[in-house]
Amino acid sequence: MTPQLDARLQTAADLVRPGEPVADIGCDHGKLTAVLAASGRYPKVIGADLRPGPLAKAQQTLAKAGLLDRAELRLGDGLTVLQPNEVGTVVVAGVSAQTTIDILSAAPWVMQKGGPRLVMVPATKHPVLRAWLYQNGFSLVRDVPVQAAGRWYAVMAAEYTGECVAADEITLEHCVYGGTANEPGGAEYGAHELAKVKKLRLGLADEDSLAMQIDALTAQNG
Repeated sequence: MTPQLDARLQTAADLVRPGEPVADIGCDHGKLTAVLAASGRYPKVIGADLRPGPLAKAQQTLAKAGLLDRAELRLGDGLTVLQPNEVGTVVVAGVSAQTTIDILSAAPWVMQKGGPRLVMVPATKHPVLRAWLYQNGFSLVRDVPVQAAGRWYAVMAAEYTGECVAADEITLEHCVYGGTANEPGGAEYGAHELAKVKKLRLGLADEDSLAMQIDALTAQNG
């Protein structure tokens, strides 16, 4: 039986480019890998994980779904399991923003025009990942807020354009909200993220640059 996905992983699956190979990096239990394989929309589906334990669970998931012959499992660190241009979409879900950045930074071949779409579901610090994407020449194709297990997530799909934005030109608003305002649930997600920013403000001096940006964002958004 093909496993069911929660809202964040189902949204990630929906953002994968159809008709091209896809890699699920950090596949863990292999549920997303199995659903991608079962869809028949991709000529190759790769599930990869750094540790043997999760990869064994992924193999069990595929076996139960009768999909062992429709997906390939690889053991390895980040994108080292892939050849440049081997896939059309790379999914990185369930790790922190910084870990996502570290994985992508170690594979410079993703930073080229015509490179893979990146579908990311950072577990923490969504604004940090958005800032990195802007600074490194990526454009957010979609930025979808979703709730799963009582938590808000942002499922981001980004593609490389080469148009890097200087750090001092990236506003706090761009980092906190990204493109979520244009998506269903954007208002609720935005309120949740603004509340986290307000908590951060409590530990900052009034003259701190970030504090002033937070004050301006708070005033702007009530």
